[in-house]
Amino acid sequence: MTTATLTWPQVNAWRLAQQRLTTRLGRENFAHAVTHVVGVQAQVMSAAELALWARADSLTPGDVQSALWSERTLIKTWAMRGTLHLLSAEELPLFCAARAGRDLFGWPRYFAYYGVNKSQFEAYLDVAPQVLSTEPMTREQFATAVAERTGAPELRELILSKGWGTPLKPLASSGHLCFGPSQGQNVTFVNGRQWIGKWETIDPDEAQHEIVRRFLRAFGPAIPHDFTRWWWGGTGIPEAKALFAAIDDELEPVEVAGKRAFVLRETLEPMQQIDAAETVNLLPMFDVYTLGLGRDTEPFLPAAYRKRVYRAQGWISAVVLVGGNIKGVWEYKIRRGRAAVSVSLFAKTTKALTRGIEGDVERLGAFLNLPVEMTVEVEA
Repeated sequence: MTTATLTWPQVNAWRLAQQRLTTRLGRENFAHAVTHVVGVQAQVMSAAELALWARADSLTPGDVQSALWSERTLIKTWAMRGTLHLLSAEELPLFCAARAGRDLFGWPRYFAYYGVNKSQFEAYLDVAPQVLSTEPMTREQFATAVAERTGAPELRELILSKGWGTPLKPLASSGHLCFGPSQGQNVTFVNGRQWIGKWETIDPDEAQHEIVRRFLRAFGPAIPHDFTRWWWGGTGIPEAKALFAAIDDELEPVEVAGKRAFVLRETLEPMQQIDAAETVNLLPMFDVYTLGLGRDTEPFLPAAYRKRVYRAQGWISAVVLVGGNIKGVWEYKIRRGRAAVSVSLFAKTTKALTRGIEGDVERLGAFLNLPVEMTVEVEA
């Protein structure tokens, strides 16, 4: 049987369309973008807001805040790779079910390293969901309540001493903890299961299979190594291969420029028929599109510029995307009531590229509610 072939322009066009970068959503349903991209990375909240702005027209920061704290259609929590994400609130049970079991592996040893024994750790897992409710608690309030209920002051010290929130992640993986609205400079936490108001019990195996399907719809073609890099941060390759094998009857092998990968069979024909995209998109730092390109970025980004995008300590630059290929980086700074946008291109610009950048810069000004000024340079 002949293996189907795809071209990189077809792959780019598919991913752009699936991730709502070809045709943006309307403001009224912008939160659906989070489902389309299978979660928006949010360790920098302003970047998460811009990831949604890139996929929805006429969006404002207030719309995102309202979806999180008033409408509760979005939720902020630790998810893939143990990293903060925005997820669809109704899909939180799916993500938690997919993370069940494996995400608790190793946590007793982590807590023991900081002086919290196994029985105290188990008490923590039992007590914390009772301490948290829909009433937001600051980290200090939560840590104090947990210590009092468990009789383990070591837990309070640990929760307060780790600024990245690592001791809170076991609770997030089960849905018993997510972020609430900030109180001044203090973050708050709520019980995610209560916060969203409805909790569906999902079989963990089926949840993992569904996550693989969603990953392939948004980021395919892909191989198990790509999935484990996106889901677990690069570990668990045997588990990823097993997950692909579990839905083998739904997969189709393809070749892209001589490289073998997999797509969902139902998406192959649309991929083959899609027209190459010529869209220009300004994507923010840590955008899921850039993160999802995988280890081999040569088809999308010349090797000479890789370190300009994928920087030290996991930092991902804001990029200029042209037809799905990375053609430059950009940033903005607010000065004296204006947004100064600086664009650095990796090759000479064209009229179409300039118009595309100007269009997104204008949209950025509307999002920030600020006048904008733009400078463009071409790197030697």
